[in-house]
Amino acid sequence: MKKKLIALAVAGVLSAPFAVFADEAAAPAAPAAAPAGPHTFTGNVMLTSEYLYRGIAQTRGKPAIQGGFDYSHSSGLYAGVWGSSITWISDAVAGASAGLEADIYGGYKNAFAEGSDWGYDVGVLTYNYPGTGKTNALYQIKPDTTELYGAISWKWLSLKYSHTTSALFGINKDSGLSDKTTGSGYLELNAAYDLGNTWGLSGHVGHQSVHGRSGASYSDVKVGVTKDLGFGTVGLAYSFTDAKDSCAASEFYCLANGSTGNTYSGGQGRALLTFGKTF
Repeated sequence: MKKKLIALAVAGVLSAPFAVFADEAAAPAAPAAAPAGPHTFTGNVMLTSEYLYRGIAQTRGKPAIQGGFDYSHSSGLYAGVWGSSITWISDAVAGASAGLEADIYGGYKNAFAEGSDWGYDVGVLTYNYPGTGKTNALYQIKPDTTELYGAISWKWLSLKYSHTTSALFGINKDSGLSDKTTGSGYLELNAAYDLGNTWGLSGHVGHQSVHGRSGASYSDVKVGVTKDLGFGTVGLAYSFTDAKDSCAASEFYCLANGSTGNTYSGGQGRALLTFGKTF
């Protein structure tokens, strides 16, 4: 769930003493730049006022720290890991101890043709939750989840579909506690537009379909703006969903802690403030 940040360029440092030449033509020729290697490694870190995943609260209105590492090859192959602090499992399951999400992913992306504005991306993503968290009626299945995904992009627009090959975050079907929600899917349209002068505009709309669980499917929308400050990027967004999250009616996305009795509407609209850096 990892989100991409604007990478900062790193200035080169000259090893030779600085000299001023009266005649530019008399200056010695600069050595040829070394060709870029096929391997690229990057890292990222982010602080966010709340962790939202597909519009649903993961930290119950509290801040989260997130970060990861990515590898890419010039051929188009890539892989990475990403993690975030979470509270949703302990919020939903009394006595659960899982406070970390750790994602592992890999895939292949490229343009349809050299110089084309159209591209594609296919891969696999696993969501992992170290600890315990399958102790109540809704979460009888371990929350670890695997998704296959495919995306098509054009300039600043992308359309992506993700399909689960396991139960969706430990959710069982309506028909029985042992029946998995394998085959659930998420379709999303994303936009990231460069406004110039280090400002950016983003938009997102998605629909989560939960196979076999009536009342759990929903749609979400998010709009936001970003500003590159040089030492990092700050973002402000607003997210809302039509998820059934009324705690008064005990709906699916009401996060109710059986130990404390506290409730929280997981899909309610809220503003999101972030600060991140890629290195």
